[in-house]
Amino acid sequence: MIAACFLMGCVTVESPAKRQSVDPVAASDARVTLGLSYLERGQWQRAHLNLQKALDAAPAYPRAQLALAHYYQKVGENRSAEALYVRALQDSPKNGDVLNNYGVFLCSEDRYGEAISAFDRAVLQPDYFQVASSYENAALCSMKQGNATEAADYFRKTLDHEPYRPVAMLQLAKIEMSDGQFRAADDRLAQFSQRYGETADSLLLKIQLSRRNGRLDRVEKYAELLRQQFPDSQQYQNYLANEY
Repeated sequence: MIAACFLMGCVTVESPAKRQSVDPVAASDARVTLGLSYLERGQWQRAHLNLQKALDAAPAYPRAQLALAHYYQKVGENRSAEALYVRALQDSPKNGDVLNNYGVFLCSEDRYGEAISAFDRAVLQPDYFQVASSYENAALCSMKQGNATEAADYFRKTLDHEPYRPVAMLQLAKIEMSDGQFRAADDRLAQFSQRYGETADSLLLKIQLSRRNGRLDRVEKYAELLRQQFPDSQQYQNYLANEY
């Protein structure tokens, strides 16, 4: 019996009640988690296998659709990625995560107007809780497009919802400095430092702002901090080459 079972393969027969008790969304979630962990480690085939099984388990489940679309983007299969985003929107047209992720994809394709529209639609969804993230994505996409005025507006909306998002704080300070709003930029950088301490980006912005204000003493002060804390950073190399 043991030999026969080994050669032919043992089959376990489940009752209909047990088969029906399997939650397809839970099964899909498990596959998504596994697939994304493989993707993070660069194990592409295993990632694809598990993410496809996640979608097979729950074909209209947004998380599975978005995870597989993300995989396709990572491997450069953008047509397949977009097909999944479109399918996800058809299945869940009011899902903020779907709209946000599709917006990120569209911006990566330089389709700025469509991307901004997707972000704007995402923040309007009543059950969507990543509003600040979508506003920040819209701001970054506007910057990529070269529209600093629109970007500043979206960064301010970001900070209205989450006042201490670090990327939004630094990018808005940079725009304010470029617009000659030196006091606003200085205040924002001070808030950032109080909250997060100094980073290579914040110190370089402070050097730039101090230089534009004619405060050479501050330039030297922040440059020395940059040298001490981030000597190997690209920001410090840019400062040494006077390329900032």
